[in-house]
Amino acid sequence: MAINGNLKAGLLILCIGVAAAPTLAAALSAGDAVGTTEADIRAALEAEGYDVSEIAIEVEATLDGEAYEIEVSLDTGEILEIERDDDDGGDD
Repeated sequence: MAINGNLKAGLLILCIGVAAAPTLAAALSAGDAVGTTEADIRAALEAEGYDVSEIAIEVEATLDGEAYEIEVSLDTGEILEIERDDDDGGDD
């Protein structure tokens, strides 16, 4: 699927892939600030005992009236995944 520069980014959030023991997962909560750069995010999570395996960007965008979620590697800039959102709330 070709994606061009006409995408309008609606929301940019960081998705963090982590592998940690379940007891450590409770150390952080939704809403906690861990940083705005890859280095800050990695350092904050590692300080809590997490082993960070990947940091990526998830973009919610529209193209020609269709909604998409696009995951981009923060390390390489490579598109990792593109999902088209259905009107019923599911993903294709």
